[in-house]
Amino acid sequence: MIGLKGTLNVIDNSGALIVECVNVLKNKVNNGWGSVGDEIVCVVKRARPVPASAQLSAAALKVRRGDVRRAVIVRTRKAVRRPDGRVIRFDDNAAVLLNNKREMLGTRIGGVVSADLRMKGWGKIVSLAPKDRWRITGADRALPILPPD
Repeated sequence: MIGLKGTLNVIDNSGALIVECVNVLKNKVNNGWGSVGDEIVCVVKRARPVPASAQLSAAALKVRRGDVRRAVIVRTRKAVRRPDGRVIRFDDNAAVLLNNKREMLGTRIGGVVSADLRMKGWGKIVSLAPKDRWRITGADRALPILPPD
């Protein structure tokens, strides 16, 4: 559950490191709280430093500190219950930055994301993210996925 002033890690290569939520878009059901797959408006609080040599080139970083951007929430610390009864919870809150056309700003994803994103129309983010090697079987334990014998 991400609300106003909530901070999230950015897990793409757009140049931002930490963003702060200022608005949850189109979510009248949950009174301004966002969950996995919801789109938010955020402010870049910390970004990667731009080296002096890269400032002159066209390949400079895409975001700077203070930029207002859209993002999609990909991980939350708040536990989410799936329809089959499983409970999914991550260690941190994370987001991926978007442009105004709802396309990803970065080209790579640097961490695991929730599989629930595919059902909410963010299949491109799920396909670019590294696959998790742990299968969640319950709220209190995780088992490694073993290759078939």
